[in-house]
Amino acid sequence: MVRVFNRRPILSLVTGRERLPASRSGVTGLLDLVAAAVTAGVDLIQVREPDLPDADLFALVHRCVGLAAGSHTSVLVNDRLDIALAARAAGVHLRGDSVTASAMRRHTPPGFLLGRSVHGAAEAAAVESGGGVDYVTFGTVYRSRSKPGLAPHGVESLAAAVRAVSVPVLAIGGVTVDNTGEVFRAGAAGVAAIGLFADATAVGDTAGLRQVVGAIRGSYARHYVHRE
Repeated sequence: MVRVFNRRPILSLVTGRERLPASRSGVTGLLDLVAAAVTAGVDLIQVREPDLPDADLFALVHRCVGLAAGSHTSVLVNDRLDIALAARAAGVHLRGDSVTASAMRRHTPPGFLLGRSVHGAAEAAAVESGGGVDYVTFGTVYRSRSKPGLAPHGVESLAAAVRAVSVPVLAIGGVTVDNTGEVFRAGAAGVAAIGLFADATAVGDTAGLRQVVGAIRGSYARHYVHRE
């Protein structure tokens, strides 16, 4: 799975059925979005649907893995190693309060991706020093519709987290095409988002998603700053 991190910026679509238009809501609309994202070249699909029963979540992940087969897109499951292994997903993204990556790593096959959510530079450094993690997602950077009551940490805190670790840091929370320049100047290796992909274009509109992906990659080329 190292190939994922050889492509910069790293783009991660985090799923959220509640953010889809009413006309295309539910699992069917979500699968349409995932298919379009794979075709558009999104690097990671993080399946995050905590309200789904286990059997339905497995079925969804299995379908997503099938949609991504043979592409550059890797499918991750939010926090559920059992579902990820059963559906042959590429990895797991861990919550900030989840089991440690090093503990989970003992049960994963070679090449399995493990990411983790962090909320500050000290936490990011502690997560990396604990071992087993391939990347971290830092947030929330800006005010986010997904977490309206959460105060944003801002790009300065993002830059501090980038300096604190050697693994790639993805920015999440209120990220738009317009503010990716700030994110990449802060040193983020990529972005993770729900609304950026679900709201910026019509669900299933591959051409629209390609435009968004191209705009973010162009922003990275213009603005990325390596932080040490």
